[in-house]
Amino acid sequence: MNVHWYTCGDDKHWCSLESLNLDTVKEFGVYVIWHEGNPGRTVRVGQGDVKDRLGKHRADSEILAYKKKGKLRVTWAEVPSAQRDGVENYLAAKLNPLLGEAFPDCAPIAVNFPW
Repeated sequence: MNVHWYTCGDDKHWCSLESLNLDTVKEFGVYVIWHEGNPGRTVRVGQGDVKDRLGKHRADSEILAYKKKGKLRVTWAEVPSAQRDGVENYLAAKLNPLLGEAFPDCAPIAVNFPW
């Protein structure tokens, strides 16, 4: 499945988790939060109402602790509700997020990665 990963600004840079204007986020789908650095790592993978979920995550001290390692970035993609569990399962298995241990128990649905 090929999805469009959202970016920010006219230059299409990866969005900052902490300064993203959540009022511009209207999508339901999957998202990936990571920290920059050498190496950068995936912090969290999730799904649902992206605006709502990111609002909660950027107040989460466990996620914010990773900004010591590098700026926290986020991207998301619209995914139909019937495929969200499978896409989240696939992304979690491939990106091995630092946080989150309970992912959907279903067949994975492969998608293109954001980077």
